Amino acid sequence: MTVLAAGDVAWCPEGWWDRMRSRLKGEDPESGTPATAALLDRLPGTVLALGDLVYPEGSAEDFRRCYEPTWGRHKERTRPTPGNHEYRSPDAAPYFAYWGERAGEPGKGYHSFDLGDWHIVALNSNVDARKGSPQERWLRADLAKTEARCILAYWHFPVFSSGKHGGVPDLLPLYAALYEAGASVVLSGHDHNYERFAPQDPQGRVDPERGIRSFVVGTGGAPLRPRREAAPNSETFHAGSWGVLRLKLYEQEYAWEFMPADEQGFADSGRSQCVKRSHPEKP
Repeated sequence: MTVLAAGDVAWCPEGWWDRMRSRLKGEDPESGTPATAALLDRLPGTVLALGDLVYPEGSAEDFRRCYEPTWGRHKERTRPTPGNHEYRSPDAAPYFAYWGERAGEPGKGYHSFDLGDWHIVALNSNVDARKGSPQERWLRADLAKTEARCILAYWHFPVFSSGKHGGVPDLLPLYAALYEAGASVVLSGHDHNYERFAPQDPQGRVDPERGIRSFVVGTGGAPLRPRREAAPNSETFHAGSWGVLRLKLYEQEYAWEFMPADEQGFADSGRSQCVKRSHPEKP
């Protein structure tokens, strides 16, 4: 099975002020969204959309004007998760209306599904993720039920990041639940760059045996941003190419490859075994 992942997608500034504001921030005001959508046209697989799918407000009009003509043509094979820009509209209502059942239950947005031999978990980093929260309890129950050897989870805000916004420690309870269950991969966006981390435990220590490998893939089309400060255990960072992360999911391992929209752009690839799960007791 193959998944294609990126967040921070449909950027279509309305006028000169939006472009000038990007330049003042040191960003390229142009959009990479048409190029990444064209890249998806050539690549088979399930699309994991990692939040901030449309700018600026996540409104129904933004989806109609900006997302639908580009990544929208891949809607039927896309599994989304919301970002903070979706929540600029009250309760992210246009997001839930646009995606329907694919978004999960309105007000929650977290859900799971199986893809081949893998268990895939879509989480919502915009709602309560504290230990004991409804989302954290749901996640632990969901992980206890699956007997899949390999687990991948995705959401918008990264736990670890060297980008402009940096990591979000409030999400560590979700990361800890995944770590304890033997998850192998976590994907996120939010920072407009590509970054790959060594497998880590919830304390941010390298753990080659049971650690989760994290990727930040905020390269779907919004203006790219340089690194703020190198985070511990960051293995690769790039903010010069829009693109998507292609993951090939096998029975007991996975291979990753960053696919730049510009064929002459940056590339990153590798292969790893899934974490050997101990199957936590069911609640």
